[in-house]
Amino acid sequence: MKKDVVIQSYSGLRQDAQLKRKELFLKISLVVIFSILCALILLPFYAIALASFKPGQELIRYGLNLSFDTSVMSFNNYMYLFTGDHAYFTWFFNSILLTVVQVALTLLISATVAYGFAAYEFKGKNFLFICVLLIMMVPFEILLLPLYTLIHNLGMMNSYSAIVLPGIASAATIFFFRQYLSGIPKEIIAAGRVDGASEYGIYIRLILPIMKPSFAAMAILNGMNSWNNFLWPFMVLSDERKYTLPIGLKTLLTPYGNNYDLLIVGSFFSIIPIFILFVAFQKYFIDGMTAGAVKG
Repeated sequence: MKKDVVIQSYSGLRQDAQLKRKELFLKISLVVIFSILCALILLPFYAIALASFKPGQELIRYGLNLSFDTSVMSFNNYMYLFTGDHAYFTWFFNSILLTVVQVALTLLISATVAYGFAAYEFKGKNFLFICVLLIMMVPFEILLLPLYTLIHNLGMMNSYSAIVLPGIASAATIFFFRQYLSGIPKEIIAAGRVDGASEYGIYIRLILPIMKPSFAAMAILNGMNSWNNFLWPFMVLSDERKYTLPIGLKTLLTPYGNNYDLLIVGSFFSIIPIFILFVAFQKYFIDGMTAGAVKG
């Protein structure tokens, strides 16, 4: 009897040891895989960071590369960025202004629309939500010509409102917020009504605080889209003083000469705001994307 107990105990310990080895192997494999992926993702940033310290002639001759050649590296590009005669920081602050305004309006309006879909029952609700889903499937390039015609007929050309207004009710953002709000218990709304709060009071005081993670997630995604938006602002803006950063950087490449010194350091410097935005809201971004991925 004791022999059987010893054998079973030994067998159990052996199985536990095998499970621990498998778990350890799995953890090591995941660390190796994600380390390789991280290195592949960071390589382009490393290359552009190195190129920002090299003269533009090096970029023309060798392109972006990973060579760390101290004989040609200097801070001249950064000195030119901050002290040279150019409009880079005008474009930079134009992009910041447009990004902040567009993201704030998009989050506010899209969250309000999504709350209506998630909290209320009304005639045509399902049809309207299907329309939102259909809009998500239409590429923006298909809408360029009719949207351009509409903006021109309204007399909004060469204005920031022509950039901001068409995108403040984002179908993708509405869909995400609606999925996020569908997981919030309806008892919260009912409790607010019992306490005598108005519908606006319930939305502002009870719902909006709960939506902080989803706001952070959508702020990062919409902020990146607005910051990197090139095609639509390029079509509606004609005044160089109103150019955004992507348009301004594009003007550095012309048939008569290319200012690679400013282009490469300006491109690297333009990454910083998005990087700061993501680092500041990383925790909320992960929570918001996880919570909004499923219902319930």
